Amino acid sequence: MNGGETLVDARGLLCPWPVLRLCRAAREMASGGEIRILADDPAAGREIAQLCVERGWKFASDRAETDAFIVLTR
Repeated sequence: MNGGETLVDARGLLCPWPVLRLCRAAREMASGGEIRILADDPAAGREIAQLCVERGWKFASDRAETDAFIVLTR
């Protein structure tokens, strides 16, 4: 089942809040969805990437937007 796409705006929040918002969005969506997360905390990219490794999700930075990351859940 495709979970669709979800946007999480975590700009202005410091870690761990962007990661917590990502986890909440993943929990609320169907399996196999895509989450686009906007986060401007410099640590957020590292924290989100580590979470993706731990959960087996795919992670990519959106090169069109410096503060956007794309997470593909399974």
